Amino acid sequence: MHRPARRAVSHGIPTHMFALLLSLLLASLPIRANATETVEVRGATFAIEVEEAGQVYRLIGHGLFRYMIWTAYAGAYYQADDQPAPAPLSSVPRRLELEYFHSIEADDLAAATRDSVRERLGEPAYRDLLPGLNAFNRAYRSVEPGDRYALIWDGEALFLALNGETLYTGDDTALAKALFGIWLGDSPLRDDFRDALLGRR
Repeated sequence: MHRPARRAVSHGIPTHMFALLLSLLLASLPIRANATETVEVRGATFAIEVEEAGQVYRLIGHGLFRYMIWTAYAGAYYQADDQPAPAPLSSVPRRLELEYFHSIEADDLAAATRDSVRERLGEPAYRDLLPGLNAFNRAYRSVEPGDRYALIWDGEALFLALNGETLYTGDDTALAKALFGIWLGDSPLRDDFRDALLGRR
């Protein structure tokens, strides 16, 4: 004998209503931070987490770099997710991302890097770093608005990447410290930018 179709229910609730209630319940639950979450700095978006070559970097801080009347670029600073206390001049894995709002020639980027390192280190230490610094500076390419450089120390090697493409690789820890020190050291290009990157404001 043919049996009539039984209406799908869950404790007396029709299936479609049960699915709706379940979706509303799930929507109300807190969502764990992950790599798809971002922060925005004047239109530039930075991930809360970045995973690269098996290393997870967690966002420490972000901000705007202003030069005179111009807003030059947005930046974000990350460290290994098991190193939550800011330590930008240490040996911990870390990365600095800068997204530019204006066009800058490669030669100008190299000159600014060279002058900034010399000013912060003094002549003797600067000369010791000069061969490695020159190799690093030769890797620069010109940028257009929206381009992004990443300076990365993964615990063993130093990298410079432009829009995800690696342009330089080296292993000089002193050079890494000097380069991160331009923005994050005791005498940075701007105190307010450093403090924003380190989550102090």
